[in-house]
Amino acid sequence: MDSASRLQLVARVTYYLGWIAALCGGLVHLGLGAAIFRSGALQKRNLLEASLMFFVICIASAARALVSEKAK
Repeated sequence: MDSASRLQLVARVTYYLGWIAALCGGLVHLGLGAAIFRSGALQKRNLLEASLMFFVICIASAARALVSEKAK
């Protein structure tokens, strides 16, 4: 597996993790399943920060993979 494929895999995984964190934050915001997230000491702000972090990692990995593919 070359580095471009690895970066694309990281981008794909973090993209989906970002959506999962965003959906969990939305559920907490709406009050659905809030007890589950409170038991894990997760707050809306933490879930928002996690989703943003995953999306930033996704964008960086995808951009680096694109640049390394074009360099070949």
